[in-house]
Formats: sequence, structure tokens, C-alpha cells
Amino acid sequence: MSAEPTAPSVPSRWREDNRAMWDERVPVHVAGEFYDLDGFRARRDDVRDFEAAEVGDVTGRTLLHLQCHIGTDTLSWAHRGAARVVGLDFSAPAVEAARSLAADLGYGPERAAFVTGDVYDARQTVPEESYDIVYTGLGALCWLPDIRRWAQTAASLVSPGGFLYLAEFHPITDALDDATGTRFVRDYFARDAQVWDEAGTYADLSAATVHNRSVQWTHTLGDVVSALAATGLRLEFLHEHDVSLFPRFENLEVHDGYHRFPPGHPRIPLVYSLKASKES
Repeated sequence: MSAEPTAPSVPSRWREDNRAMWDERVPVHVAGEFYDLDGFRARRDDVRDFEAAEVGDVTGRTLLHLQCHIGTDTLSWAHRGAARVVGLDFSAPAVEAARSLAADLGYGPERAAFVTGDVYDARQTVPEESYDIVYTGLGALCWLPDIRRWAQTAASLVSPGGFLYLAEFHPITDALDDATGTRFVRDYFARDAQVWDEAGTYADLSAATVHNRSVQWTHTLGDVVSALAATGLRLEFLHEHDVSLFPRFENLEVHDGYHRFPPGHPRIPLVYSLKASKES
């Protein structure tokens, strides 16, 4: 019997805590080696190879990036030929950083626009009613308590004949031990809020930070797919990948630009991706 989704616990100040945490980390991300913005200004493209293959040619299409952070992925799609990209994020400093980066690359707001707003209110915030592609990148869904509301909002922004594309860290990794990823130490089906109080950031663990409280949720693969299916979108594929963008487990090794388990280690999915289309 599968576990039925239950309403997650939602601490009263979850949005304020998360926004304060992200706002404080924007300058660290802008200046640090993890995002390497000087390098990005030269290469103009940080899209992962599997994303590029699965999304396909974006030439002449409009693309909305939900929870865009400082805009590197958003602007990568512009570099790949999207006619217009729009990025939305709830952190005003992140949006300002994205706008500055776009200007550095020579993109005006008619080609690359960035807006500040909550993802749940995206329909009232983004400039167009719908987009050929609605894109959500890695590390976004864990900041949202209500996956069904997210799916409804995202699906409503897909133009007829367009699609939603999601790449996300696999929820199974949240249930496994941090050292080796071989032992279950947490309940995979737990949907309650996870409250963290950790200094630093994934981009710089040694960064001196003050706003360290954050609230996150794990959304099972079944919950995400079911939420999207309920919107009427048609699932075209669901792929699982044995690579990650950060050392989720202590024994991961870097090969070909990705974090992977060492040879001979039992593999599990570290990332998943899906595409869901809307009828014309």
C-alpha cells in the first residue's frame, strides 16, 4: 500500500526565515567560486548536458524560470536561443544580481526580464500570461510546503502546445545517511517541515552568516508526478540520473563535472528530471 499524501506542517514564519537566509547568501554566491560569475560572463552557459538534451532546441521560444536565484540558468537558456526569458525569485537581492548579470551580457529586459515575487503568486507577478517552456531547476521544490499548489501554478503558466520541464534532486537522497548513501536513516514518506539552523552555504561552507534558520520539505517522486498529472499536463518522461551537482554524500567523487559514487559502489538516483506537456 502506498503512503497517502498528508498536509505538511508549516511553521508560521517559514517564508520570512527562508527569504532572510537567501537574501544574506546572495552576495556570497555572487562573489564566490561556486557560481564563478566571471567565468559565466565568458561561457554564458551553465545548463547541464542532460537538461539541454531533454529540453531540446529553445530557439525562438519563450521560457519562464521559476525560483531562478541569481539567473545563471535563466540566462543560459537565452544564450541557447530562447527569444525571451523571464526569471522569478522571492529574493529581491537575487533578482537585482540577475538583472545586473543580464546587463553585463548585453540583454535588455525585453530579452531577459527578472521579477521579484513568490512562486505561488507567479500568475499575478510575471509579465506574460503563459510561456512555451516553464522551467524549474535543481534545488527549488524543497522550499515549498504545498507541491499541489506549485503544480497548479506552474501548469497554468504553460502555453497550449508548450511544456513544463523540471530537474530536481531525488527525494530518496533525503532518507539516506550522509556518509555513504547506503543506509536509510530518515522516513522517505515524512512530509513535515525540516527546520535547519546552519551557518554557511552550499557555495561556501565557511561563509560567516547570521540568518541561518531555514525550513524545507521533502516531496516524494509520487507526490510530484501526481500533482502535475492532476493539472491535466501529459507526462512525456520521467528520468533518473546517477549524478549530482554537489557532494550530497561524503564518498561522492567528481568525474566529468558531476559528483558520482566511486566505481563499484551501489548506485542510486541522485537527480530526476521530467517533462509534462499541455495540449494545443
